[in-house]
Amino acid sequence: MAKEVSMCTQLQQWSPVKETPGSPSVPPQVGYCFHSPKKHPWRPIMGYEEIEVTPMPSQPITNTMVDPCYTPAGMATEPLRFPNLVTGFDRSPEHAARAALYTRYTQNEWNQTSIKNYNESDAKRNFSERVRNDIMRMLRETDEIGTQGQRDSGRRIGERITDTTFWRNEVSIEMERLVATCEKLNDTRRQLERAIAGIEGPLHIVQECLYHREKRQGMEQVHDAVEQSLLKEVATLRECQDKFRNMLEKVRQQSKNCRATQHELETDLRNKEYALGIDSMCHQLNNFSKGLQFYAGIERYDPTVCDGARWAAASAATLQRSQSERAKAVQMLSDAENLINVSATEIWDQWSNTNSAFTRRIAETIEIKNKLQLHLHKIQQEMFDVEKTLELLNKAIEDKLQPMKVAHTRLQARTNRPHLEKCRDEAQNRLVREVCELQAAMDTLRGKLHTAEGTHQTLLGVRAGLEAELRYKSSTLFIDRDQCMGLRRGYPVTAAVKA
Repeated sequence: MAKEVSMCTQLQQWSPVKETPGSPSVPPQVGYCFHSPKKHPWRPIMGYEEIEVTPMPSQPITNTMVDPCYTPAGMATEPLRFPNLVTGFDRSPEHAARAALYTRYTQNEWNQTSIKNYNESDAKRNFSERVRNDIMRMLRETDEIGTQGQRDSGRRIGERITDTTFWRNEVSIEMERLVATCEKLNDTRRQLERAIAGIEGPLHIVQECLYHREKRQGMEQVHDAVEQSLLKEVATLRECQDKFRNMLEKVRQQSKNCRATQHELETDLRNKEYALGIDSMCHQLNNFSKGLQFYAGIERYDPTVCDGARWAAASAATLQRSQSERAKAVQMLSDAENLINVSATEIWDQWSNTNSAFTRRIAETIEIKNKLQLHLHKIQQEMFDVEKTLELLNKAIEDKLQPMKVAHTRLQARTNRPHLEKCRDEAQNRLVREVCELQAAMDTLRGKLHTAEGTHQTLLGVRAGLEAELRYKSSTLFIDRDQCMGLRRGYPVTAAVKA
């Protein structure tokens, strides 16, 4: 025991662990926690440290004696602590376990939950039975209403066979005219649908032309007349397509109205035919007919819904609505046909204008390309002449080297003359002038050589620019003449719209 205390005392002299706020202090007689940065300077400060606990024989070990988490000095956060499942240290473990297990629900709560579930199940089942009974009663009532409606609809007839026949003939004639108009509307509707679908092809071609022309390079990417005409053609096609869609919607709506009116006429005609059959049968009855029976209280039963004037007014109103819808349909047929013709003319004119713009642009591009080729040929010829001049200059400079060597050799040899023979005579002066003249000539030739080389480099740049322009022009010609015009040769404008 004394040995352990002495070791802990020495460790405490090295580096005791500081207590963090909120952590329980460990009594000296229980144990100490140390770390030794002086002994192990390489060891980092961790979030925990080993501890040494020396328990007293008379005191049990509890969780209050151990700090579960170490917090370094200067750290602002609180140390982490794990929850204790044992509720108290002054109680026995068995009592703590029972207290932990009795924190859920009671037996009474469990029984009440089961009873609640039973009652809810009974209530929902009773409600479902009432719903099913109501549904079955409603089904029987609706069946009865349908049967009664069928019986009542057979008695809604007129009383005079002559008037019914007249109105039946009028309705039949009007219905035949309306059916013919509806067929024309359907034909116009299909024509408009084909026109809308047919414009997609030309529109796709125009857009492809614009996409191809986006591949132009350099200064060829100009907003020229061709591009303006293509954009205008796209706008024209889309505008015509929108007009066709609007007209198609109007035609469909008018077709619905005509079908609704036709349905009214068919219903009226069918009712009149049925009424005529019944009235004819009633008209043929006599005292010797079979099936005659007594109907008690029949004289007190009045099944009529209107008088003769209202009945005639209803038939006239149906005919008037049919004639009005038929007149609207005829006017709409005329408007649709006119729209198709006008749109086809606009599209065709714009297509022709675009083709003309393409033709003019292609001719301009070909002309510029020919001129560029001519200039390129001249540049190449001039470069050839400059290269020959450079060769001549180099040869001239090389030709001056041998006379320079001779003059230098003579001067060097004359330096070996003895004593007074080393006089500046005319030969010496001429040799010096010869060297100077040769040197000046070579310097002049070298300057001209540099100038010619600069000129040659300039001509190379001009040639590269001309060649690039020629490539751009060739690419533009290929795009406009081969790709775009190749697509537009088979441009079915009229066939697409008037199909």
